[in-house]
Parts: sequence; C-alpha cells; structure tokens
Amino acid sequence: MNVFITRVIPESGLRLLEAAGLKIKQWTQQRNMTREELIAECQWADALLSAGQRLDRDFLEASAHLKVIALHSVGYDNVAIETATRLKIPVGNTPGVLSGATADTAFLLMMAAARNAFYMNRKIINGEWDFFEPTANLGKELNGCTLGVFGLGKIGTEMAKRCAGAFGMKIIYHNRSRNEEAENLLDAELVSFEELLAQSDVLTVHTALTAETEGKFNRTAFKQMKPGSIFINTARGSIHNEADLMEALESKTIWGAGLDVTNPEPMHPDNRLLFMPNVAVLPHIGSATEGTRNAMARLAAENIIAVSKGEKPPFLVNPEVYKEG
Repeated sequence: MNVFITRVIPESGLRLLEAAGLKIKQWTQQRNMTREELIAECQWADALLSAGQRLDRDFLEASAHLKVIALHSVGYDNVAIETATRLKIPVGNTPGVLSGATADTAFLLMMAAARNAFYMNRKIINGEWDFFEPTANLGKELNGCTLGVFGLGKIGTEMAKRCAGAFGMKIIYHNRSRNEEAENLLDAELVSFEELLAQSDVLTVHTALTAETEGKFNRTAFKQMKPGSIFINTARGSIHNEADLMEALESKTIWGAGLDVTNPEPMHPDNRLLFMPNVAVLPHIGSATEGTRNAMARLAAENIIAVSKGEKPPFLVNPEVYKEG
C-alpha cells in the first residue's frame, strides 16, 4: 500500500509504517493543502494519514478509491463521516492517548485565567511592571470551588481528578449518559445543563463537536453562569460563540476564560480576547507533548497497517463500513 501523509508526523508512526512494508509520502510544506492538491496527491495513495486537514464530501467523492483514512486526532468533526461510510472508506482515530495531556492544558488555562497570568506577563514585556498597587490585578482563589464538566468522558475525568486533588473542588457534570465510574471515584454529581451553568465556579468543556453541541455556549448560556465564573474550552472552538463570549466577559457576566480552541483557527492576532486581563488563549496545543504526539502517530499507523493486512482498523470511527448489505 501507498500512504500519503498530510503533515510531518513523529518518527514513531513512520517507523511502524515502514516496518510494515508500506510506501510513504509526506507533505512537508508548512501550510494547509488545498482540496485540489490533496485530491491530486491521493490519486497515488491507497491510504491517507490526515493531520489537521478538512476532508469534505467533495474530497471523498474524488478519492473514493482510498482503502482507509487514519486521523492523527481523536476528533473527527472535520471529516464527512456519512460520505466516507457510504463510500465504504473506514476512518480511524486516536482515542485515549491524549486525555492526560489535554487535561493538563485545561488545568493550565484555568490557573492562568484565575491569576491573570498571560496579561501580567505581557505587562512585563511592555515595560509596565512598575508601581505596586495592593488592589490591582487580583485573581481568583480556587480552593473549595465547584468544577462543572460539560462532557465527563476520559479527558473530563482527568481534568476533574486534577481539580479535586489540587483544590478540593466539588465535581458536577452534564452528560448524555451517567458516568458511574467518575461518580464513584470523584463523588461527581450528574446535573442538568441549567444547573451546571448556575452552580459552576469553573466550567470546563470536554465534549465532541456535534450538531447538538455546536454553539451550545452562547449569550443565553453565559447569562445563566455565575458572575465570578471561569469558562474553559479545550474541545472545539465552535462549541462556544466567540462574539457572545466576548460580550459576556466585557459586561462581567462571567469573570474569565481559558481557550485552547477558537473559531476560526488560527485566531487573528488583533482579537480582543487576547488583550483581556482574565483571558488565557493557547494555539490548540492540548495534545502537544512528545509522548502524546508519538502515541497518536503510532495509533494512526496501526489503523493503516491493519487495513493493509485485510483487518479492521483497531480504532474505528465508522464501523458501519463493515456491515453487510
């Protein structure tokens, strides 16, 4: 099999593919490929390993010969999954391996927003660290606060563990289904979405982007949150409405925000959120540790290698591909 890779990925994944006797070609330019470029490259390929590339219906229709698509991510909202399934193209992702790293990023953003950390760092850079004011630039203490988790899956549970351990935070959550394991481990309490908004001192988002969750955190939701609360999103930027979030912060409807995801990405450097004292923004680096990215590359490679052997990908997003009829 020939494998086309849309980014330079860690050697751990490349070595697995090469050891399996697969031929590899990587896109090495530091820019997104156009749809036309991607279609052209995939005419040579039997398998696509995609990192950060949008795979829409038109691309898939033009690349229906692909035997497998392996994503270098756990999320798959940038793939037209229904089209891939109809075309009998299995799509694999990389679940589980980035939970700890992403939870660390959410925790970092919570701390940074609570203590105005990014804003205060810029004041040093701008030569503004001068006169001491005992009442200026005061942050939030987190001990004994309530953490609300929207999407208490693997990443949300790791974030909850950190917050409960470090600050003794009470854990509440909103899910489509009960997480009994987390309830037993963390004494977490399942609440309605409205209760989550009203009770959380820190509200952290760890859900997939779906039609149901897109734009979920909007003006209406922010108005139901505590005036002193902090909003954290390390999932997908489209889950919150950026204009509404900006308005909520400027009007002090909520106190602060920490974002590893924005809409659009990259965020424009003049965006007002970047200059607000109680806001911390990172460039979507939730999984950006050596260990995590290497593990993701290995899982992506394993999905492709399985198909090359006539097997199902071990981390399959659309199992319907293998149903008869």
